[in-house]
Amino acid sequence: MFNANPDIRSIAVAPGAECLVIDDALSDPDRWVALASEHRHAFAEAPFNAYPGVELRMPDALSAKLDAFFGEHIRKRLGARRTLRMYSRLAIATRQLDQLEPRQWICHRDRLEIAPDRCIAASVLYLFRDPSLGGTAFFAPRRGERETAVLIHESGQLSAGEFTARYGIAPSYPVATNDWFEKTAVVAAKWNRLVFYEGGSVFHASDIQAPQRLDADPRRGRLTWNGFFVCRRAAA
Repeated sequence: MFNANPDIRSIAVAPGAECLVIDDALSDPDRWVALASEHRHAFAEAPFNAYPGVELRMPDALSAKLDAFFGEHIRKRLGARRTLRMYSRLAIATRQLDQLEPRQWICHRDRLEIAPDRCIAASVLYLFRDPSLGGTAFFAPRRGERETAVLIHESGQLSAGEFTARYGIAPSYPVATNDWFEKTAVVAAKWNRLVFYEGGSVFHASDIQAPQRLDADPRRGRLTWNGFFVCRRAAA
């Protein structure tokens, strides 16, 4: 399924954090687009997360193959030593600006209720050929931890108007520096490019600069294969 001899590049994306980039990751990426197209009507929004579109959870057997690649090539480099649990999904970003909720106007960290001795890694595999659909952006908070935590909490509690009035953030995909977050890096989208990063500690977001180009059709839209790994943190 995966390239047996991956060329892994490291890109600094935030202070003390890197993103690992593998091009030509899958041996047959078109097969995945065909799979998504075949099961198009099974994609659905997941209210428990802030993803701005629809998704389809992958069977454990397929997720295990991604985890095996992660374990062999990536895990140690991200400061982890054992995967405790993980899952993966196909996802298609579809929401236009007027459909976004305040929590989708800001970048985020992956929160999976983990203990201090654990960490979260994330992966994104771009399964679309149009790079203008957007890669992955990374950010650093410009306020303290407490202030930032309140902002994040209230992004899921306040109405759009209330959130804008209180925080000065207008409806938009998070693609630029603002008063709350500094944009520190972008990894561009490329067909069959796979990226891994510390999703639990580094703020990130889909870098969707042209939402009018989004499409729910897996063959034309921003289709990705996303993985989430809860790992035991390596000893310092």
